[in-house]
Amino acid sequence: MVCRLIDARFPDYKVVIPTDNPYKLIVSKADFQNALRRVSVFSNKSTNQVALSITGSELQMAAQDVDFSFEGNERMSCQYDGEDLQIAFNAKFLIEMLNAADTNEVKVELSTSTKAGIIKPTEQAEGEDLLMLKSFPSGKGLLNFS
Repeated sequence: MVCRLIDARFPDYKVVIPTDNPYKLIVSKADFQNALRRVSVFSNKSTNQVALSITGSELQMAAQDVDFSFEGNERMSCQYDGEDLQIAFNAKFLIEMLNAADTNEVKVELSTSTKAGIIKPTEQAEGEDLLMLKSFPSGKGLLNFS
């Protein structure tokens, strides 16, 4: 275990967590993780950015590294309630967050392509409240509340 004290002012975490995410994406955790691993191989090594395009019941993941002319795409089925949306995340952080969810499926709550998303397991044990916040690709924040 590693611990360190950061002596700085931080915003109230309740302000950082989006309260109104009308779009809900439910996807198989294992399938999503595996697809992210495969596609992220083609992402830019400094950003690890993977773009998600959600249309109806299809989730498409795409990554490219312009410097080396690499490109990868993958599609998978999902359950989605919302308008078509394109949003990008750091795949490395997404994969780490999915490791924390101990369920077969995860729910991703989204609002717009410029706002953070919330990842939750679809089922949680009594007394457990796991919530993970993921900002868009340049965001380095990884908040895990349990």
